[in-house]
Order: sequence, then C-alpha cells, then structure tokens
Amino acid sequence: MAHYQHVGELSPKRHTQFRNADGGLRYEELMGEEGFSSDSSLLYHRGVPSAIVGSKVWDLPDLSTQANHPLIPRHLRLHDLVPAELSWKSVDPVTGRRLVLGNGDVRISYVAAGETSPHYRNGVGDECVFVESGHATVETVFGVLEARPGDYVIIPRSTTHRWIPHTDDGRPVQLYAIEANSHITPPKRYLSRYGQFLEHAPYCERDLHAPTEPFLCEGEDVEVLVKHRGSGQHAQGGIVGTAMTYATHPFDVIGWDGCLYPYTFNVSDFEPITGRVHQPPPVHQVFEAYNFVVCNFCPRKVDYHPLAVPVPYYHSNVDSDEVMFYVAGDYEARKGSGINLESISLHPGGYAHGRQPSAIEAALGAEYFDELAVMVDTFRPLEMGEAGLACEDPAYAWSWAGRRL
Repeated sequence: MAHYQHVGELSPKRHTQFRNADGGLRYEELMGEEGFSSDSSLLYHRGVPSAIVGSKVWDLPDLSTQANHPLIPRHLRLHDLVPAELSWKSVDPVTGRRLVLGNGDVRISYVAAGETSPHYRNGVGDECVFVESGHATVETVFGVLEARPGDYVIIPRSTTHRWIPHTDDGRPVQLYAIEANSHITPPKRYLSRYGQFLEHAPYCERDLHAPTEPFLCEGEDVEVLVKHRGSGQHAQGGIVGTAMTYATHPFDVIGWDGCLYPYTFNVSDFEPITGRVHQPPPVHQVFEAYNFVVCNFCPRKVDYHPLAVPVPYYHSNVDSDEVMFYVAGDYEARKGSGINLESISLHPGGYAHGRQPSAIEAALGAEYFDELAVMVDTFRPLEMGEAGLACEDPAYAWSWAGRRL
C-alpha cells in the first residue's frame, strides 16, 4: 500500500554506489508489483540475494478441493482440526496449514501450531493471516513483526519470512490464513487518489504496524520453502513448491524504503460504521483483493431507529460466496443454528441466507452487539478442502426449516 516507510541504512541516492565500512558494495533489490508500475520497496542486502546453491521439489500439503454440489450452506467446526493433547507442539504455522475452502483466487486454511516454521516465501500471492489466539514473532526480510490475538498479518507476495509461536502458556497459536493469488490492500474507496486514508475510513495509517528496524542473521546454506505458480505432476491447482537453498542468510537487509512491506493491523482498531437502520456488509470491509474481499464484524452500537431490526435481513449476494469465521462474542444472527465460536459458515451464491428465525424477535431493542467475526466474500464459487470436509456439521443446512426431506 502507498504509505512510505524507511528503515535502517540507506544510500543518499537510489541506484548509486552504496558501500559498507570496508568499501564493499551493498546489493540493491527492487521488490515491486505489477511490473514495477505499482508499489515497490528498495532493499539493501549484505549478500547477493540471487545466490542459490540448491533447489529441489517441496511437496505441498493437500490442496485438492471438492465442489459444493449439490448446493447447500455449510457449517464447519474449525476446532475439530486442532491436534489432540499436545501434538500441536510439532506443528508449524506454514507446513501445518490445512485447506478449509478454496478456489482459483483464494485459499483459506487453518492451523494450530507450536513449532517454529521453516523460512518461507509465497510467490503466488499476498497472505492475510488472522491471529485467532496466541502470540507469535514473524521474522521477515524487512524486519520483525509481533503478532497478537486479533491481528491481521499482511505479508506481500515473495516476502521471505518465518513464524515463531510463543507457547509459554501451554497453548498453541491458532491462525486463519487467507492466501490470495493477487495483492491484498485496503479498499480503494477508503483512499485518496494518492493513497492516503480518507477521513471516512474505519482505520488509518496510525493503525498499521510495520517493521521499525532491520533484522540481521548470519548463516550459510539456508533453505527457504517457496510456494509458486507452475504445472506438471507436482502441481495442485497451478501451484507447486520448491525448496531453495541460499548461499547466505536471506535476512541480511541493512536498510530499505518504499511502500511495499509486511505489516499488522489489529481488529480492535477498526471503527465500525453504524446507522439508524441495518447497514449493508460493505461497511464492514477491511481489505480487498482480486475477486474477493475481507470484512470484519466488530463489537458495535447497532441500529437505533425505533423500529429497527438489528440482525441482518435475508439476502442474496448474487455474485458471491460468503464465508464467516466466528471468532469471539455472541453472534446474534446465528442463535439456534448450532454455530458457536470457532465455527465457519459457508453461504454460497445461488442461495438466499440470513438470520435464524428465532434470532429476529430476540434481537429487537438491542443497542449493542458483542461479536467478532471475519468474513471473506469471493466472486468465484468456493470448493471444500480436505480440512473443511473433515470438520463439517451435516445438520446445519436444514436448521432454518428444522427438518429435511
């Protein structure tokens, strides 16, 4: 996103000689989007960022999907995927991800982890990782991020990084990973034509937390797992994996500047937009990408017209599949459906959906909803991943009628 940052040592003039104390040259890397016609950052390495000494196939986790056919709404219980007892201690936040839902534009995965991840780079698209619970340090080529519950961790495409969960409390870090095949940005309607957040936006630059100093590591023959586009016998949906070994440690950037970098944004800093009558879902939007958007439903004052119905009306978002992840609080519209915290609901395009009938009268007169949910709306149909199939509640589709044929 177009919000300029500078960290560490920089040359006075870009693309000119920049030497260390011994007279050796620093190595520039221009990391840019859309053929260097959009946001970019300029990084200064101690070593040569292209120097690899090995490359081999990395077999990706199961990314296969199954169509939602015949068409039904679905309820998925994510915590059924949490490993039993303490076996999560051997699971890491990258290779331990299990695919819940996906299509050609986005993959939604879930992981409960306690092990430090390998060094990792997603060359397919940006990642938006929501921290459901726990704390972690995210080491990146740009510097270090500290991730806490409620954080969205935005990691641009091709950013080398690794996750270090903090499990001193005896519990795993639980992550909801939204992996794009594109870039993930704040919605354009929140930004000026030059990229500054506008006054009506529900968050602003002060709420974004980027690395503030370089993170330098020594080492040789460092392996980085790379997810990238490809074909052939190892491809799953046009995605393949490679383990590349670098001659020197990729975390050797002594300084960088620009408008492309990883950052965190905590959902508690989102300022809900409310009205006298029920507001449509776009007021909850937090990010956008190609063919999908991310929204969050936060604790908020609700509709204050004297005859308002605070829970959502039945609706047909005719262009989208809607995925809701119920994170915290008490989600009013789903009372009586079997949905609880840690649940996902999938309401596909072609199906009118909304509140449970019993939730309508129960919500009348409410002044405040204490609820937190993360929503992904996709403009191509979502299919079920192996993890989604493994944690499904088969009774949900019939919960509005209370019976099935």
